[in-house]
Amino acid sequence: MANTQPIQLDTQLCFQLYTANKKFNHFYQTALKPFNLTYPQYIAMLTLWQYAPLTVKELGQHLNLDSGTLTPLLKRLESRGWISRTRSSKDERTVNIELTEMAAQERDKVFDHVSHCFDVLGLQDTDKQDCSKAIQLIEDKLDAYNQNEAE
Repeated sequence: MANTQPIQLDTQLCFQLYTANKKFNHFYQTALKPFNLTYPQYIAMLTLWQYAPLTVKELGQHLNLDSGTLTPLLKRLESRGWISRTRSSKDERTVNIELTEMAAQERDKVFDHVSHCFDVLGLQDTDKQDCSKAIQLIEDKLDAYNQNEAE
């Protein structure tokens, strides 16, 4: 009979990613507080600053979020003046998202503030690149696994 080694929580990559994610969420909660943005709203804004105008469906594809998750998030962004949403004249099921003037004016302030927050962590560009590559490797392996499972 094989001698099975117990699994230790602190050696589990999944747990390390989970706790790092929780810590990042708290970090961003603090960093984004001056702008009254949550982390999910922030990543939506990052996508919109890069690609707007977008439809809700397109934004969801970028963020890997469904419309049920996006709709309340977008309603809050709209009520706070960051975006405007309009139904497409060609297909009323399609909702178009555009940035407001306020969002355009606040973009650089948000970018600068978040960048300065990262300076506090003391992460060098190479540290961030190394972490990003390692996380991308894990994502790619999980995607390949999920693809194989689906076949």
